[in-house]
Amino acid sequence: MTARAKTAPAPLSPILIANRGEIAVRVIRACREMGISPVAVYSEADRESLHVRLADRAVLIGPPAARESYLKIDRIIEAAKQTGARAIHPGYGFLSENAEFAEACAKAGIVFIGPPAAAIRAMGNKVGARTLMQAAGVPVTPGTGTLPEDPAESGRLAQAVGFPIMIKAAAGGGGKGMRIVRRESELAGALAAARSEGLSAFGDGSVYVERYVDRPRHIEVQVLADTAGHVIHLGERECSIQRRHQKVLEECPSPVVDEATRARIGDIAVRAARAVNYVGAGTIEMLRADDGSFYFMEMNTRLQVEHPVTEMVTGLDLVRAQIDIAAGGPLPCRQEDVVLRGHAIECRIYAEDPSRGFMPSPGRIGRQRVPSGPFVRLDACAYPGYDVPIYYDPMIGKLAAWGATRAEAADRMRRALDEYRIQGIRTTIPFHRRLIRHPAFLAADLDTHFIERHGAELTQAPEPPPEVVDVALIAVAISAARRTEGAAAAATGAPSQWRRAARRDGLRSGPA
Repeated sequence: MTARAKTAPAPLSPILIANRGEIAVRVIRACREMGISPVAVYSEADRESLHVRLADRAVLIGPPAARESYLKIDRIIEAAKQTGARAIHPGYGFLSENAEFAEACAKAGIVFIGPPAAAIRAMGNKVGARTLMQAAGVPVTPGTGTLPEDPAESGRLAQAVGFPIMIKAAAGGGGKGMRIVRRESELAGALAAARSEGLSAFGDGSVYVERYVDRPRHIEVQVLADTAGHVIHLGERECSIQRRHQKVLEECPSPVVDEATRARIGDIAVRAARAVNYVGAGTIEMLRADDGSFYFMEMNTRLQVEHPVTEMVTGLDLVRAQIDIAAGGPLPCRQEDVVLRGHAIECRIYAEDPSRGFMPSPGRIGRQRVPSGPFVRLDACAYPGYDVPIYYDPMIGKLAAWGATRAEAADRMRRALDEYRIQGIRTTIPFHRRLIRHPAFLAADLDTHFIERHGAELTQAPEPPPEVVDVALIAVAISAARRTEGAAAAATGAPSQWRRAARRDGLRSGPA
């Protein structure tokens, strides 16, 4: 890949990471490689977190609840001033798509490593974004604007779209405030539920309606844009395997996208980014219908959880690119230099018990064995002795594997998952072991209802916890050691260490 021949930007140092968990660790590592001093912030629940341990400095910003810590703009800005941070990286989630936060950074003279506030605001309201995309010639699914409060009128407008429909929160994201409605009798209840959830999650109960695409594939395009107006795309990711509209497994490239289609949807994504004068890393999310049609769904104006698979296939460091662009630097390459090599798959590892409806499983991690080997990557925040808190998203890591082909990537992921062991809590590792072996997955027969169709096969009773296996092995080893030492003691007449220990501790001992 050919880099643009321009003077390297001045490094932004220190950089404060306004986030936690594995993404904070990921940004800290990029900073280290660039010679930038990383600064962490943390809540009282995260005092012993890995990102706090890895940073040069760490600032306490509040109690465990996110609304009192990671969502407190004033406390994060104050932490940046206190530590002399020149820039803030928001990661994903929390304040990463908050226009007020981007504006607060600018007002404080701190570089926000992300798009301008205007771009965040333009894409933040889903109804406004649809209108903007239509004006830019980007295909969107048939639907409505924001529905009126009057139930009768909103019901009439929703019915006019034609069933089935999807009700969505106008300020939504992350699968919240969404309801599928297949018949008129379900409409009133679904509208009320979506409004209520949107108000609770985003402080805004506004909703709109889109035509629901049956058995769609969720395909997204990664874009990068610099401050000089250059925009490129880095291919697509397949994100169809989801649970309650939350992605579970992602891969790059999509197994159903050929070169011609990639160029077409890449052009759509670039047009969408240019329409809002975008800067930095962003993602255009689309739905693909059975007939091959693509429809704009939304833009995520931040780094995505699943960015590692794009990095593994393109060879580009997206976090480094974000930092360089924020410092005024150029794009890392030209569009014609972007080549997708091989295939990468990522599994999101959650502290959840799939056999109990994916119930959260907070608690202390005991022993841990992490996978490694050729072309395997683990972005994680867990370590032995770490207490997984109950206050935040339960994702504790992302396991990614690369192969020359999709089949090879799946083989490598299967091997890596089989190596992965975490004791003390339940995780989604057993779920992913079944998923990566499932015939429908291997055949790339995917859509957003994959888990609904195959859930019984993927979420059966959990495997025996690793603790049981390890304790059994330890017991066997101890028994063998006792027999060996006992035989040696009998030959010499000396008491074994087991008998000596029993005497010392005042315990009775069996035969040596």
